[in-house]
Amino acid sequence: MFVLALEVDLHVPTSHSLKEKRRPVKAILDGGRQRFGVAAAEVAHHDLLQRAGLGFAVVGAQARHCQDVIDEVERFVWSHPEVEVLAMERRWLE
Repeated sequence: MFVLALEVDLHVPTSHSLKEKRRPVKAILDGGRQRFGVAAAEVAHHDLLQRAGLGFAVVGAQARHCQDVIDEVERFVWSHPEVEVLAMERRWLE
């Protein structure tokens, strides 16, 4: 069994309230879950208006499959013009 996690640090420049931040963050998290079958959650910067830390994880029988799924999730996050990706980090979990 292989587990690959992706941590994404985002800037949401158009957000002037936590409610405004919720829309793009929710779209990315829900889209990741529905399209790619990954676990997804907001994991950092809950109280900041223009920052969001998102976490995604995939479990698979083959390492290559996990990498392919996370590659798709990365492209999906980058496809959202309302957010700026500040950093992405992958981690294999044991």
